[in-house]
Amino acid sequence: MKTQKAIYWLTTILLFILEGIVPVFTSRSEAAIEGFRHLGYPDYFGVMLTVFKVVGALVLIIPRISPLLKEFAYAGFAIDFIAAFVSIWAVDGLVSITFFPLFAFLVLAVSYYYYHKVFIARESELVE
Repeated sequence: MKTQKAIYWLTTILLFILEGIVPVFTSRSEAAIEGFRHLGYPDYFGVMLTVFKVVGALVLIIPRISPLLKEFAYAGFAIDFIAAFVSIWAVDGLVSITFFPLFAFLVLAVSYYYYHKVFIARESELVE
């Protein structure tokens, strides 16, 4: 159980850093703004996405948040990573950066798997 919890927290903290902290400091940089423009998105999309990422990351990292809200956050990040992969692929083709959203999706999937294994399974055992 300790190993499973450690894997959950490591992957969830990594997601929190990548999706909750980094966007706060980089989303209004010239590179980020140009990146959104390059993909064909309007400027406001980056601001909106940053807000959703920070809120979603907080939902995942705070232990006492409702499991239903955590499910929505996991789903939102899954959609975000898949859409990022498709957007980059459609505009730039299969280049090295195209695969970064898939790496993030993999980290998300591991976090999600261990979230259910450690916390949801434990709650269902307590109920029975």
